[in-house]
Amino acid sequence: MASHRRPKQPSRARVTVLTTAAAAAVAFSANAANAAPSEKPSKDEVKAKVDKLYEQAEQATEKLNGAKEKQEKLQKEISTIQDNVARGQEELNELRDSIGLAAAAQYRTGTIDSSVQLFLSSNPDDYLDKASTMDQLSAQQVEALKKIQEKQRELAQQRAEASDKLKDLADTRAAFAAQKKDVQGKLAQAQKLLNSLTAAQRAALAAADQRASRSASERVDLGNSTSASNWASAAFHAAQTQIGKPYSYGATGTAAYDCSGLTSWAYAQAGVTIPRTSQAQANAGTKIYSQSQLKVGDLVLFYSDLHHVGLYAGNGMVLHAPRTGTNVRYESIGNMPFQFGVRI
Repeated sequence: MASHRRPKQPSRARVTVLTTAAAAAVAFSANAANAAPSEKPSKDEVKAKVDKLYEQAEQATEKLNGAKEKQEKLQKEISTIQDNVARGQEELNELRDSIGLAAAAQYRTGTIDSSVQLFLSSNPDDYLDKASTMDQLSAQQVEALKKIQEKQRELAQQRAEASDKLKDLADTRAAFAAQKKDVQGKLAQAQKLLNSLTAAQRAALAAADQRASRSASERVDLGNSTSASNWASAAFHAAQTQIGKPYSYGATGTAAYDCSGLTSWAYAQAGVTIPRTSQAQANAGTKIYSQSQLKVGDLVLFYSDLHHVGLYAGNGMVLHAPRTGTNVRYESIGNMPFQFGVRI
């Protein structure tokens, strides 16, 4: 006969565990059902983040420009030193040859003295320091050996200077590469954010930028402000011819510009050389701290670290190369944190 045993009842502990697990599962399901799906950032939020990244990219761009300018300066200085060393070596060889000819003449006549023999053997410095040797040298030989000493010291100093500058150049190149990578990274992040928008949202942002550029360049009222000087006027009018040209980091024209690239190019057209970077341009002339005292063609510096610069256009407007994705245009000076002007 079949056994009719009663099924074993679960223990109180097992019931408690199962009940707790079931309750947790129900609560999780309820929370999951009620939780709002993660929302993508809005077009305005993306624009704010992109604008911030563009600002950071411009900061890095000015550092990049500074590293590039220093690199070019060092390369010129090293080239000059190396040319001087080459010429100096030729002069040293000629001095040594003249001593050698004198020694050869003495040898042929059998009158070569020990001092010249010592010189020809290795280092003349040691022998000039010995008073006993000086008595054995003619005045002409003493003068020749002194010139050789001076030329040797000069060449050693120049070679040491070139070595230091070559090391500095290597460090500057490394800084240049780092800043370039930083700029590219910021721009890549901005592009990634823009790519997260829909096609319609991207088109709306592009249209807004185009409208801003058109309104700033076509319907701006510059009033009747006077220029700071003839060259400031010439620089400003040169910059006006570049309205509509795109911003590009590191660019100095005439296809594209970054902020300090535009200002340095404009003043170059007026026959005035100013530094390449915005931070250096900030110290290129007389500082003007009151906006009311600005005149057309004055440089205008923005942000606490002075990473942006433009040209004062009059009536509270500035002409500048704003940032990636925009063109050279007029803009209200109040749209950015003004620091001071610089009159060249």
